[in-house]
Formats: sequence, structure tokens, C-alpha cells
Amino acid sequence: MEFEVLKKHISEVLGVDANEITEDMEFDKDLGADSLDTFQILMDVEEELGMTVDEEKAESIKTVGDAVRLIKETMEA
Repeated sequence: MEFEVLKKHISEVLGVDANEITEDMEFDKDLGADSLDTFQILMDVEEELGMTVDEEKAESIKTVGDAVRLIKETMEA
């Protein structure tokens, strides 16, 4: 579920086909996202899922899989 929500917001913010997004993609190199894009995507996911991601941990996100793991950890906490 977290991956699908994240893909939806990546697609909306970056204009990338959600079906082409994989967990090993890097936000900057593969998706063309800058730090503000990544922040916007995380804010959108937080709003949809009703949770708040730790900002320090969010700064270490490099790949879509990193984001999925952080979202899952946050939801389980």
C-alpha cells in the first residue's frame, strides 16, 4: 500500500508514469527530483496517510525503496 501511495505522488509531482517507477530508482538521478520535489512528495504522502515522517531520517532518502521503508517504519511506530 505504501509503495502505491508513494508512486501516485511521485507521478503527480514529477510527471513520471507511475507504472515505470521501481523501488531501486533514485529520486535525483533516475526521476529528476530535487530536494524540494522530494519534500513535496513526502508531504503529500504524509497528508494522505495521516502520519509524520522524521525530518532527519527523510534527509537520508536516496531511492524510492528508502522512502517506502521510512513510510512503513513511521506507520508501524
